Amino acid sequence: MEISLKIGVMRQDSRLSRMLHVLVHMSNATHPLTSEAIAKMLQTNPVVIRRTLAHLREEGFVESTKGHGGGWILSRSLDSMSLYDVYEAIGAPELFALGLSSDSPTCLIEKAANAALSKSLRQAEKTILSQFKAVKLSQIAKAARP
Repeated sequence: MEISLKIGVMRQDSRLSRMLHVLVHMSNATHPLTSEAIAKMLQTNPVVIRRTLAHLREEGFVESTKGHGGGWILSRSLDSMSLYDVYEAIGAPELFALGLSSDSPTCLIEKAANAALSKSLRQAEKTILSQFKAVKLSQIAKAARP
């Protein structure tokens, strides 16, 4: 059975995907990447980049240097970082936008539906996070090579 991910119009959190993108670019860079250069690549504001990379710096994934020729560099190899590591470093954003109903808190059907949905979402989250732990950033870099 094939599962199709339905992506609607609701706001998505793309920080994980964006930081994976940035980290792999850093691994290929011959010099430190400035927040401005990264922001231009991602079409965002350099302040957003600095704020997000600061979390990765706290976890020891990147380092920053100031002054002429300064910028951001990797401080660990891609093989030592998993999707899960980066996911945790950026604050473990919500994986699902689905929520539980609270329209009729005393309704037994609503309670049963919420319990079933909660159980399924917890299992799905556990599976996804397990998969995140199995994927190293070096695999992403390898897949991106021509």
